[in-house]
Amino acid sequence: MDDINVLHHRCLLNLRRRVRDIGDGRPAQERYMRLQKDGDTLSYQGNSEEVGCYVAGRPLSKGNCYFEVTIVDTGVRGTIAVGLVPKFYRLDHQPGWLPYSVAYHADNGKLYNGNPVGQQFGPKCARGDRIGCGIHSENIEAGITTVFFTKNGKEVGSVEVPVSAEGLFPAVGMHSMGEEVKVDLQAEWFLEEDDSMMMVDSHEDDWGRLYDVRVSGTDYPKNRHPGWSRGSVAYHADDGKIFHGSGVGDAFGPRCFKGDIMGCGIMFPRDYILDGEGDTDDWDRLDIRPGHASVQNVLYLNDEEEEEEDGEEAGEQEQEGRKVTVFFTRNGKLMGRREMVIPPGGLYPTVGMLSSGEKVKVDLHPLSG
Repeated sequence: MDDINVLHHRCLLNLRRRVRDIGDGRPAQERYMRLQKDGDTLSYQGNSEEVGCYVAGRPLSKGNCYFEVTIVDTGVRGTIAVGLVPKFYRLDHQPGWLPYSVAYHADNGKLYNGNPVGQQFGPKCARGDRIGCGIHSENIEAGITTVFFTKNGKEVGSVEVPVSAEGLFPAVGMHSMGEEVKVDLQAEWFLEEDDSMMMVDSHEDDWGRLYDVRVSGTDYPKNRHPGWSRGSVAYHADDGKIFHGSGVGDAFGPRCFKGDIMGCGIMFPRDYILDGEGDTDDWDRLDIRPGHASVQNVLYLNDEEEEEEDGEEAGEQEQEGRKVTVFFTRNGKLMGRREMVIPPGGLYPTVGMLSSGEKVKVDLHPLSG
């Protein structure tokens, strides 16, 4: 009986110790190898042949969704990586090299997303630069989240990544002598106040009031991305999918990042019927059904056009004279097209955004060949 009481007492002490550690904000079970930790400073202690890695004790969360790493010294090669990893990530690998991890590497400016081969992402980072990493936590419960990176407080780019059951933990990797950083796990990132979050070359008033863009005589829903509601179609940058009157997108093209130019246009057939403008009474009778067969991704076609499938819905056959082909481009190259019926009132250029920090420049009259 005494042994049971002793065991119970030890369990109670351990529980109190864990609660105390959580309450005072100290790191819990942080792990690191080939690194020396002195307060918030990490320095490489390996032989430059092996990776050293630090993993924080707690994952990012809605209440703590961002951290920063300041480069104190780039050492011999400046092979410093900042990102997010699973809880039990291998400490002899750079963040981003293994599955379910992602990182921005200072030495080459590349993004490593679960792969030892990186992709060009942003500028290189040097001594004195601050690399930040955070999550947009709106959809983290769904097992996926958007991870974004910053340099000196300005967003570099973002990527969608899967989230393990334990969450995503702040991590820092180093790989050469003399590398040293300071880690701020409580950092906060504030967007600069900017009245020109959407800069418009054409200066048209409608673009200054996105909520007033009209599709069919009534406002397009303020809380719906373009493409989500019927009568609309859109190419989404975050996942490269096309959304056509549905909240579920189809695979379409590559994702788009900072600096990419996304274009959208309409090809009108010769027999297009120029009537019905402003005639909004027929809107409720339209039944536009998105279908996979009508999506064409010209990047992956084998030099042949897909033939249109027979057996279209009778309601769309009646609207044959109102059909157009909407096409999308990325950096001047055609990505694909989608045939659709022009809704009463016409189709208006639209841009949708869903997370903080997003910023675009709109040109309603671009030069085209």
